Amino acid sequence: MTGFLLGAMRDVAGDDWSDKVFCDLFAGTGAVGNAVKPLVRKVIANDLETYSFVLNRHYIGNCKPLAEWKFWLSELNNLPPVSNGFIYQNYCLGSGSGRCYFSDANGMKIDAMRRAIGEWLAEKSISEDMYFFLICSLLEEADRLANTASVYGAFLKKLKPMAMKPLVLTPANFDCTDQQNEVYQEDANALIHRIEGDILYLDPPYNVRQYGANYHILNTIADYQPFVPKGKTGVGPYQRSRYCSRVKVLDAFDDLLKNAHFQYVFLSYNNEGLLSPETIRQTMSKYGRYDRIEVRNQRFKADKDENRNHHAHNTTEYLHVMVRK
Repeated sequence: MTGFLLGAMRDVAGDDWSDKVFCDLFAGTGAVGNAVKPLVRKVIANDLETYSFVLNRHYIGNCKPLAEWKFWLSELNNLPPVSNGFIYQNYCLGSGSGRCYFSDANGMKIDAMRRAIGEWLAEKSISEDMYFFLICSLLEEADRLANTASVYGAFLKKLKPMAMKPLVLTPANFDCTDQQNEVYQEDANALIHRIEGDILYLDPPYNVRQYGANYHILNTIADYQPFVPKGKTGVGPYQRSRYCSRVKVLDAFDDLLKNAHFQYVFLSYNNEGLLSPETIRQTMSKYGRYDRIEVRNQRFKADKDENRNHHAHNTTEYLHVMVRK
């Protein structure tokens, strides 16, 4: 999908992006920003979720080689597990929490590793760049071994084979460049007033499911601040996005476009979104020349209870294009 996006955006904005500033305003895991990083003068990445900020701060924000990363990764992999950490106590069956997001062994390893990374930063044994590299590596491995079907809105009752594998960190490799990129964790509509550039890519939430609930475990590992977990899933407090609200999404989208100081705006959205294709066309046409590209795409959709029963179905993914007047 990233290859298609880049090709489509280059058809509109030209092939040479070497002097362009590219912004991924709802960056998620940073796949798009990471793909364009070697191609542009600067990347601006933003996402409200803490786990996304960590990934983007590493993959986009880190541009220079990290010395001694093998040493620190080895130190983490050799740590003994701890049984009094927040993840094990609240998200593993052995603690009596009733939740089964990780095996007991992996939950205790996550706690030991996350605690050590925080302590190393506090005592200035590692740099901020190294800190985000290590947290990113931990998040990706924890996510790979999580006992879920997809997102973290539910866990499986029994450990699946992948979740029983031992947690061993591997490096989150990144592109080294000469850039000074910017990475934020802010409300997109607030940040848009303070940034400007050439190409703005938008991939906002498109339905009513809040990302803060769907990815709460990754946010918890990234933040690693104690709270009282609520309900069966143990979710903590999270910020709600206006883009997940039927009532607020159109005003938020219009406000974003009105204040976007970018020549080219690309919006990824599909036919199941809260905003209809016609509404998007009308709104973007207010601020620039509009076009639309369609891509047939197969996604996995959870059933109404957001449990582990998933079925494949076809959606139409749109790339909406606006060229500023």
